[in-house]
Amino acid sequence: MSFTRSLRNELVKMELDTREDAELLEDPEQSIRYKRGLKEAVLGEICDLFEAAGAVSNRSKLLTDLVNREKKASTALGKGLAIPHVRTMQAKAFTGAVLRSPPGIWFDAPDGEKVRVFFAIVAPPYDDQEYLKIYKALGKAMTEYPEMIEKILEAESQAEVVRAIKFYLGG
Repeated sequence: MSFTRSLRNELVKMELDTREDAELLEDPEQSIRYKRGLKEAVLGEICDLFEAAGAVSNRSKLLTDLVNREKKASTALGKGLAIPHVRTMQAKAFTGAVLRSPPGIWFDAPDGEKVRVFFAIVAPPYDDQEYLKIYKALGKAMTEYPEMIEKILEAESQAEVVRAIKFYLGG
């Protein structure tokens, strides 16, 4: 199994619906609560995509699992990329998805940059080795092919996004 083998057009979202409010991000009194809500909104869109594709059994439980995973440590890697991922009973099989935010959105990246591309992964809890192998391969691809993010953002259709990812990751 690979990320690209599970990726289908319906698992690509060309633009997040979630938008950030720069004023709330900077407001010290509102910022922490706002950032938590912003992250949860993005994770909710990821859950919606997996649910629409029939990849998960319970959307709300998946959201809880993703939020709890994100509380442990941010899945934003920097350089405009985040890889929200979780092993969960809600996943029917290993599934990957791609979501774009061309203007970028705050997601607690270590370099402080906004995230523009999200590679989301869900897998059943027993799928440890393959899951970790694919997660590492995605992270490694970003160091080897930093232009991949731009190619994904330049794509004009879901099929073009899938082709761009397959070009860089194989499959």
